[in-house]
Amino acid sequence: MLSKIVLAAAALSAVAPAIAQDAAKERFVHEGYTYVYQVKPTKDGKVISGTRYPGATAFQLKVAGDKVSGISGGTKVTFNVAEAKGAAAAN
Repeated sequence: MLSKIVLAAAALSAVAPAIAQDAAKERFVHEGYTYVYQVKPTKDGKVISGTRYPGATAFQLKVAGDKVSGISGGTKVTFNVAEAKGAAAAN
């Protein structure tokens, strides 16, 4: 029993820095998933990168003009900024 508690505490201490790091980033919830991300400006627009939970799935999106493209969970995605704004407004 004590060994299970020690293992749980060790696992929590390993994850705690990642949770604290995510606290400084922006987040939103969409269709049951929580997206934690940061935005970096580029010469052509901006890059939005982060992680989707549950599952700790990475994503990276490039925004240029009114188009968004990138990879989310290993899948290529492309959509218009207006579509994203509409989805965000629905939440």
